[in-house]
Amino acid sequence: MTNHTKSPKFSPEVRERAVRMVLDHRDDHPSQWAAIASIAAKIGCTAQTLSNWVRQAERDQGKRAGLTTDERDRLKAIEREVKELRQANEILRKASAYFAQAELDRRQKS
Repeated sequence: MTNHTKSPKFSPEVRERAVRMVLDHRDDHPSQWAAIASIAAKIGCTAQTLSNWVRQAERDQGKRAGLTTDERDRLKAIEREVKELRQANEILRKASAYFAQAELDRRQKS
C-alpha cells in the first residue's frame, strides 16, 4: 500500500512569512495576484500555491468565508474516525453473522 500523503515542501514558518510578505507588499503591486506571483517566484513555489496559503490565512483571520485551518483539521479527524468506526462495525457485523451461523450449525448437529 502506497502512502499518498505528501510531506510539506515548505515549513509553516516559510508559509507564514510568504503570506505576511504578500499582505505587507500588496500596495507595491498592481494587484494581489501580482504580489503573489512576485513573492512566489522569490520563495520557489507556484503562484497558485501561495495564493492558496493567502486564502487560508484570510479564512483563519475571519476575513474570508470558509473553514479555518483548525476546523479543517477537526473535520479530517472526524472523517477519519467515522471511517474507522464503519470498518469496525463491518467487522463486528461479519463476526456476528459468522458466530450466529456457527451456533445454528452446532444446534443442527445436536
